[in-house]
Amino acid sequence: MSVPAVLRRGLSIPVVGSPLFIISNPDLVIAQCKAGVIGSFPALNARPEHVLGEWLDRITTELAGHDAKHPDRPAAPFAVNQIVHKSNDRLQHDLEVCARYKVPIVITSLGAREEVNAAVHAWGGIVLHDVINNTFAKKAIEKGADGLIAVAAGAGGHAGTLSPFALVHEIREWFDGPLLLSGAIGNGNAILAAQAAGADLAYVGSAFIATNEANAADAYKQMIVEGNAADIVYSNLFTGVHGNYLRQSIVASGLDPDALPESDPSKMNFGSGGGSRAKAWKDIWGSGQGIGAVKSVVPAAELIARLKREYDDARQRLGLASADAARDGRGEPQPAL
Repeated sequence: MSVPAVLRRGLSIPVVGSPLFIISNPDLVIAQCKAGVIGSFPALNARPEHVLGEWLDRITTELAGHDAKHPDRPAAPFAVNQIVHKSNDRLQHDLEVCARYKVPIVITSLGAREEVNAAVHAWGGIVLHDVINNTFAKKAIEKGADGLIAVAAGAGGHAGTLSPFALVHEIREWFDGPLLLSGAIGNGNAILAAQAAGADLAYVGSAFIATNEANAADAYKQMIVEGNAADIVYSNLFTGVHGNYLRQSIVASGLDPDALPESDPSKMNFGSGGGSRAKAWKDIWGSGQGIGAVKSVVPAAELIARLKREYDDARQRLGLASADAARDGRGEPQPAL
């Protein structure tokens, strides 16, 4: 499988921290990158729009400073998520800002657009597009995406319903490029399992909500710590797109999680609560099914250290080299399996 150097540089484990709406911020991204995973954030988290340049200036400056002080263990790169759906009236502005900072990785969501991919390629970046089925995967590559994020059942936020094994298999039958897997990945065993299934990297989101750096309410973080897979509700009510949410946040908003109506997908939005006063992401909190592995709120670096220990232990059980031993002379991880 062909994995671009930018997706291998500086990694301590094969993980991308997924962009979490509202929650991902420069503090979290910088901590993730310094600890050896690719950090990311949605461009729309930087509000108002001029803040995006401030965030990118801080991230690039701090990561460059880290690399200068630690040439033996450079930071992993970072990524910016762009919602390319027609409802995003900031897209052109945000792409122009990303171009100024030559953002190395752009994650596109809710549609695949050739002109967006071409713009990213023009400044030397690569595009990873998230998909929930094989049909969307083929369209994304046809329109110029460099890699895919398979968003399988159990992923937090907007998610699909397919088994990760089925989805990765179908994509790998025709696609040999960069492939990430998302869906209930909260421990090192799952990271290795994602690679064994055929993915290059794991896409981890919900576990990072319960970190010190995350821009989430304390009650949200504690709900992640106390929750498990049975606490996740799949609904399209809140944005018009099906997604996974924490049951207790739905209850706290005065709704019955077992009797939620369907929303009209043609009226997609990212703020309403299906006619209630509750708002997606602000009141109704997204989460994936892998939160049973999260036991406490910790710094992001501590979470990554746990994932690495578990990943190395899983490799050892299978008679594989540790992540550190699998590196080449440039400090880049070699294929795990």
